[in-house]
Amino acid sequence: MNGDHATGGTNPDAGPVTPEVVRAHGLTDQEYAEIRRLLGRAPNLTELGVFSVMWSEHCSYKSSRKHLKQLPTEGARVIHGPGENAGVMDIGGGLAVVFKIESHNHPSFIEPYQGAATGVGGILRDVFTMGARPIASLNSLRFGSVRHPKTPYLVNGVVGGIGGYGNCVGVPTVGGEITFDESYDANILVNAFTIGLVERDRIFTGKARGSGNPVMYVGSKTGRDGVHGATMASESFSEESEQRRPTVQVGDPFTEKLLLEACLELMKTDAIVGIQDMGAAGLTSSAVEMAGRGGSGVELELARVPLREQGMTPYEILLSESQERMLLVARPESVAQVQAIFQRWDLDAVVVGRVIGEPVFRVLSEGRPVAVVPVAALTDAAPAYDRPAARPARQDEVQRLDVAALPQPEDLDRVLERLLESPNIASREWVYRQYDHYVRSNTVVAPGADAAVVRIKGTSRGLALTVDCNGRYCYLDPHAGGMAAVAEAARNLSCVGAAPLGLTDCLNFGNPEREEVMWQFSQAILGMREACLALEIPVVSGNVSFYNETEGVSIHPTPTVAMVGLLENVERIATPWFEEEGDLVVLLGSNRDELGGSEYLKVVHGRVGGRPPVMDLALERGVQRTCRAAVEMGLLSSAHDVSEGGLAVALAEACFGDPGIGAAIELEPEGRPDALLFGESHSRIVVSLKERDYRGFEDLASKESVPAAIIGRVGGSRLVIGDWVQARVERLRNLWSSALERCIK
Repeated sequence: MNGDHATGGTNPDAGPVTPEVVRAHGLTDQEYAEIRRLLGRAPNLTELGVFSVMWSEHCSYKSSRKHLKQLPTEGARVIHGPGENAGVMDIGGGLAVVFKIESHNHPSFIEPYQGAATGVGGILRDVFTMGARPIASLNSLRFGSVRHPKTPYLVNGVVGGIGGYGNCVGVPTVGGEITFDESYDANILVNAFTIGLVERDRIFTGKARGSGNPVMYVGSKTGRDGVHGATMASESFSEESEQRRPTVQVGDPFTEKLLLEACLELMKTDAIVGIQDMGAAGLTSSAVEMAGRGGSGVELELARVPLREQGMTPYEILLSESQERMLLVARPESVAQVQAIFQRWDLDAVVVGRVIGEPVFRVLSEGRPVAVVPVAALTDAAPAYDRPAARPARQDEVQRLDVAALPQPEDLDRVLERLLESPNIASREWVYRQYDHYVRSNTVVAPGADAAVVRIKGTSRGLALTVDCNGRYCYLDPHAGGMAAVAEAARNLSCVGAAPLGLTDCLNFGNPEREEVMWQFSQAILGMREACLALEIPVVSGNVSFYNETEGVSIHPTPTVAMVGLLENVERIATPWFEEEGDLVVLLGSNRDELGGSEYLKVVHGRVGGRPPVMDLALERGVQRTCRAAVEMGLLSSAHDVSEGGLAVALAEACFGDPGIGAAIELEPEGRPDALLFGESHSRIVVSLKERDYRGFEDLASKESVPAAIIGRVGGSRLVIGDWVQARVERLRNLWSSALERCIK
């Protein structure tokens, strides 16, 4: 296709590289000195820009690499772990799943609609660049207090962006999570996840190999949007941050759909050697990373790059993060074939360079060199810091909680109502009804359950998907919080009957140059590691998002976990809702007197404090195995994880099926009633089943050495819990279902 092309623009050597320019590019004096040493000379301005994005926290993981190595990344089903565009796992039958979660936090705060929309677009490309057709998406969202004046604007923009992009592309958004807390008032989190299916022997990787092979640019034209987006994502916010709208990309979901179909059509041929999404740092990172993985070099001619704006400089072309673009290495004899396919989809496909044997990133503009940098200097030689970490002095204070001194509420019915109306517990239907979750007709369990389930078309099997993290737990104890994020995600999969396969993480933290932030990060990683090893779940991909703070105030540490599970029989699943009068209600696991970090403590007592619930990983493993086995055997009518809001909230939510149905519950009155009802102890699942099936279920629990106690029966129009709660299900559901919309609108 025809289009405006680069003409070289301003001479990149014309602008002096002063100390102020270096610092404006996010590089320290020490890093600049190392750049000079690696080059054997001073860089020109274009080369400085290339180093600034490739050495940014967002691209190089310079503060996190040491810690990430502790996560278990191998397993019998792992095909590609961290390091590729997305993780890949074998699911048998000649098929594999490709999945990843990524952050788009800073852009979404600056421009919520486009920030969220392009976050969805980017993660879709990470998946289909490996040959997989995306089949489902999730999102994990964190906003400030619902009372903050900017929160409604941000929520509506982000939700609109996710729905607007995902719905147009035709990939169902089947689940997610949304949390509100004051710590995110000035720095929201928008994490996007996508999973795709691929034939086991048709997986593509981002490697540039074969000296002389053509490097091709495909997709949309390049503009000035997103220049230095990776650098912006690697620095803290300030009062000026909201003026940085030019660093936020602009997405076009209709072009993304064309690009997706064109790439998948091309991938049915043997034309491609390697392919990579132009994501963060755009043309620069895609070319450099492909060369690095392939052990080769790349030469680009910027005069051939399709442009949509006049007078773009080499600097701008290389650093633009315009959307819906890919870079691929083709076989020489296949160039015409590639161009024909992309022309049929009305997209550019242009040879912009070649693979070279010399391991150098060489950039030309009309034949004139504008950047010549060794590939290793941008990849292997990127800084790797072992930053100091120290437990903050305030940690003892925030963990202090005298439960005995808390006043006991008299009206526990009203407490349950208040919790169900909390924006962190209330129904998310107002959000997810804006997403298309049935497109492609594979969705078996839609948003609202513990995990979503999608059918693997053409088979009897299914995939379960969930995303989880409790930032409040991580603030109080990052080790316990990291462990809980992994365990709860796996528990949610187990509730629908799926065996966890692997996870991808999005680790959202504050400024890594602060010792307490690195302590939080390192502790969360250790907690995640312990849970992954105990539950045998590998980490196959992920993302680190640092500098989530504004004016020195950090978010709660939020190591978000997205997890994928496999169901051998998609017809044999469980959902959270009670189904039939007379079914037994059974608590799998046991109650403990734990109120630290609970939603009850925050909503009713206005406190954030104490220690998060204790995690017994052996018990957790046994509870999950029992539940999965019971679902597989067809013993359960329902299964629902006990989490935020505790047992009373879990029981109420189980009553909110269609139609709603009540339950009569009797609990042993040990300790404080509020702790019994609203404490958030881990490793608990509420299940319902026929009385005739209880013995078989009890046997399963006994084999795993986990408690399984009958606590009541399904039936009636009320939820009755001992002498504490006697509430009409219809009233509870009305409060719960309308609360979030009332808060946001």
